[in-house]
Amino acid sequence: MEKFSVLMSLYIKEKPEYFIQCMDSILNQTIKPDQIVIVKDGPLTENLENVLKQYMVDSPTLYTIVPLEKNVGLGLALAEGIKHCRNNLVARMDTDDIAAKNRFEIQLKEFEDDPQLDICGSNILEFEENIKNIVSKRVVPLDDVSIKKYQKRRDAFNHVTVMYKKDMVLKAGNYQSCLLMEDTLLWVHMILAGARCKNIAEPLVYVRVGKDMYDRRGGWSYYKKYKTGRKKVYETGYISIVDYEMTCIVQLIVALIPESWREFVFKKLLRR
Repeated sequence: MEKFSVLMSLYIKEKPEYFIQCMDSILNQTIKPDQIVIVKDGPLTENLENVLKQYMVDSPTLYTIVPLEKNVGLGLALAEGIKHCRNNLVARMDTDDIAAKNRFEIQLKEFEDDPQLDICGSNILEFEENIKNIVSKRVVPLDDVSIKKYQKRRDAFNHVTVMYKKDMVLKAGNYQSCLLMEDTLLWVHMILAGARCKNIAEPLVYVRVGKDMYDRRGGWSYYKKYKTGRKKVYETGYISIVDYEMTCIVQLIVALIPESWREFVFKKLLRR
């Protein structure tokens, strides 16, 4: 099968134990990556640096470390990191999530079966504390037509699950600075650039969630950032004014309701 790179961004607030679980899930895959690109999004804690150094000692040729002087945010960090990927196939991963053991094998088979495929993601299982404690599942559309329709109002890909072709990402303009919507904007630009899309029904990544996530997605400040990002998506011409207004109204409601209600909405209503 074709060689591939894994792309991640690591920043100061990541917990070392979560990062270790993430890395071990990558290194224990049925098909292992040819390269792991880790963008250091600004200075890290001493503990994180030590963990990273240990992995590099064990397999020095596997890792490409891209240090950034200051924290620039996920979008710009990934935009820089993808330039350092030496393979055209690139798998995204967040540093606190856990990949299913056969994730890469399944996705590589999809690209092998369909050479025209540009991006392939999957459903996710969301967990608290450990992967035995599954609290929700985010289901996304599977085929190209459904994905492109769904993307007008909600993200049709779970970002942490995607494997995509580097040349298509760069053709679409790469990741851009768009707070809260770096991935959303990229999916839209890729679709507009002619990308062929697919998702796999089988959940391939366990995504860590918790109270902090629900806290972050509430409040007037969060809503203003969301609306600013959504406006950038609208300005691409891919979504209508109705799509824009409807998504902003829904997000305003979700942002302003009590946290306990917001948690219920995310777990039960926004996961399909």
